Amino acid sequence: MRLFAGCVSIFCISIAILISRPEAIHAGTGGSPGGPPPYALNRADEDYRYLHDPSRRADFWDPIKYLPINETGSWFFSLGGEARERYEYFNHPNWGKDPQDHGYFLQRYFLHGDLQMGGHVRLFSQLQSSMEDGRRGGPRPTDLDELDVHQLFLDLRFGLRGEDSLTFRSGRQELAYGSQRIISVREGPNVRQSFDGFRVIYQRGNVRIDGFATKPAQTNRHVFDDGPDNTRALWGTYAVLPFPLLPKGNIDLYYIGLYRRTASFDQGAARETRHSVGGRLWRTAVPLDYNFEFLYQWGSFGNGDIRAWTVASDTGYTFTSLPLRPRAGLRADIASGDEDPANPDLETFNPLFPKAAYFSEAGLIGPVNFIDLHPCLDLHLADHATLIFDWDFFWRESTRDGLYNNAVALVRSGKTSDARYIGSMPQVQLLWDIDRHLTFVAIYGHFFAGRFLKESGPGKDVDYVTSWLTYKF
Repeated sequence: MRLFAGCVSIFCISIAILISRPEAIHAGTGGSPGGPPPYALNRADEDYRYLHDPSRRADFWDPIKYLPINETGSWFFSLGGEARERYEYFNHPNWGKDPQDHGYFLQRYFLHGDLQMGGHVRLFSQLQSSMEDGRRGGPRPTDLDELDVHQLFLDLRFGLRGEDSLTFRSGRQELAYGSQRIISVREGPNVRQSFDGFRVIYQRGNVRIDGFATKPAQTNRHVFDDGPDNTRALWGTYAVLPFPLLPKGNIDLYYIGLYRRTASFDQGAARETRHSVGGRLWRTAVPLDYNFEFLYQWGSFGNGDIRAWTVASDTGYTFTSLPLRPRAGLRADIASGDEDPANPDLETFNPLFPKAAYFSEAGLIGPVNFIDLHPCLDLHLADHATLIFDWDFFWRESTRDGLYNNAVALVRSGKTSDARYIGSMPQVQLLWDIDRHLTFVAIYGHFFAGRFLKESGPGKDVDYVTSWLTYKF
């Protein structure tokens, strides 16, 4: 409890500093006009060719971000990395089903090198080391990976007509599309997700079309033992296009295929081949932002057929003229569940490889067989600091199916209760970009267990606290 109180104290002190000294967060240059660009979620998406101009070298780490190899500087090498130190605590983990601990620490480190050989050939490599300390019951599957190759790929880039380009990428790489509801880098957990395979990327202005054929990389615990997972495969095409029918609107269109040698649902376990087709309408410009996604799935599960679907929405309005520029938002989502466990056909939606913090960093519930309403309020304490209040309410879409986590693993069977209401979780989050390199996050949430959780097993309320510091260079 002392650790819990300490985290709450740090959270409150941080808010007090931001309110009393908002100038403290303006020291960073990330994203400021004329300054260095912010670091990308996937560090392979960064390009430091601009440092060929000596007048733009202003950051402490610039000397290792652009190391020319030839006289013209068209061949160069770039180094970078990241360190994240995180504390996490659950009171009544898994609603009282898992053993209680006093909190634990997670560490994650990245080091990458980027060799640019002119404008046509590129070799990118990235190492990852993730450690866990103090969790009762030991590390979870995504907590520990002592040292391994996270990314290692070769790019061959060809210029087409005008500014069009075509890139062929082969090797181990991260995949992230759209709002990461379906395919993500799994940023929240200690070990991020990568894939082994091939990718073709077509780029023309704001138009981008990706084709990919991959297998997910395994997450094993020891040194250099993460091979491809031969029991699963992921392939598809994802297109991002402007949508001029809506002001500042965009549209994503995609097809994704998934194979799992053994897939487990509340109905049972069998071989799964699933096809997903979907679309996403989105806009990020203020004051009105939105994100609407529609997806339908079909395929086979053992001797049965798959028919599943999901609809998701996230709409917000930012009051730019008010103090703290509040954004009021509402998310509403639904995903299908299985209607009859005795029937070999399967209606359970599969989110494929979603972001682990789909509803919250706590990761208690995954986007499978659910309905949720999620109002939120964002307050911009300063340009690089945001305080978020939200409250998420959950129901089961089908009372014949169970409750799953983000890995599509069954948490509670639906066979022991006909209750629809799962529970609700209010949260408060502080996101603070202290400067371009350093980020601080603190989160507290409380899950109020509903009737389904209480009837299907231990149904205690859950307290969740996490805080972390991330440094990137």
